[in-house]
Amino acid sequence: MLMRREALTGNQAVAMAVMYSDVKFVAAYPITPQTSIVEKISYFVEKGLMKAKFVNVESEHSALAMTYGAALGGVRSFTATSSQGLLYMHEWVHWASRSRVPLVMAVVTRTIGPPWNIWPDHSDYMDQRDAGWIMLFAMDAQEAFDMTVQAFRIGEDERVFLPVMVGLEGFIVGGTTMSVALPDEESVKEWVGERRQPFVFDGSSNITLGNLASPEDTYILHRNIHEDLLKSIEVVKEIEKDYSETFGLPYIGPVETVGEKESSYAVISMGAWSGDLAEAIKQLGRNDVSLYRIRVYRPFPCKELRQALSRKNGIVVFDRSISFGSFGPLYMDVKACLDSEYTNVVNVIGGLGGVDHSLGEYVSMLRKIFGEMDREEKLEKQIWMEVSR
Repeated sequence: MLMRREALTGNQAVAMAVMYSDVKFVAAYPITPQTSIVEKISYFVEKGLMKAKFVNVESEHSALAMTYGAALGGVRSFTATSSQGLLYMHEWVHWASRSRVPLVMAVVTRTIGPPWNIWPDHSDYMDQRDAGWIMLFAMDAQEAFDMTVQAFRIGEDERVFLPVMVGLEGFIVGGTTMSVALPDEESVKEWVGERRQPFVFDGSSNITLGNLASPEDTYILHRNIHEDLLKSIEVVKEIEKDYSETFGLPYIGPVETVGEKESSYAVISMGAWSGDLAEAIKQLGRNDVSLYRIRVYRPFPCKELRQALSRKNGIVVFDRSISFGSFGPLYMDVKACLDSEYTNVVNVIGGLGGVDHSLGEYVSMLRKIFGEMDREEKLEKQIWMEVSR
């Protein structure tokens, strides 16, 4: 298919994807660094380019509540937020998944305060990891567009019927202009298809939601969400493959491999700083280290990672958030997937609060860790990168 290229920020790419996906309802409240997504969508609606209802609400809590309500009513719906706004939405994050209501939300990541800070890390996004949503994470503006379009198909698939969250780093991806390949708008609308959902609140049938349930019924419903979320990894892969074949784009999958698949050592990361880590690995001058970038965070791609990490002598997991008093969330998920013989697994914490680490700092950190692994020295399980002022 013939694609045209446009210079778009990650936020603009998300807004374009929402318009192309034939979304009919958007509720939003502005918050840095997400605001330009909903500004662009409001422009599309005002100019008649997008036939949708746009509601500028008084808070993020109301934004997701109205998006949820519109989705319940049978309308393809979208919202976006960041940081404290996402925390304010948290009640409705759980309502959406536990009601099995498909909708899409972009999370343009920003650290959680206090102290007040507008710079990106992964703490707000990772705070939602137990909420029952499918969670995708983009590395650049192209992925932000592609993942947002795919998110509507994924969430509305009858094997899934769950909300989908698309993460992208604020400013680094959300505010940075990049070249994005765009398919024809009508072709995307046709590919996404008609709205699909398990039930509709339109007054035509007797349906109740949120009423008091027994412990046993609640247990069964929550187990069903968990099991369907685990199985949805195959739906995610199937839909990305179909999207790639339809629009002539490469298929990447839940985990991207950069480097030799048969390498001795692995670096695991998620998001934009994966590009820095890939360059750092090149500068190490070692052919026995590969990067594995997580693109689908929930459901966590355990099967794919186990295959990728088979017979590795050492693994370094970079986290841009921390579960205070424990380890980084990505590290904990990776460890949970691995068999007990994988003892050389190190957690590196960095980038919190929007701190930028230099390429040289990544190279030095990796050289130190892999050198210790080569010499079979005792490893620290968690290392924090230093802050250069």
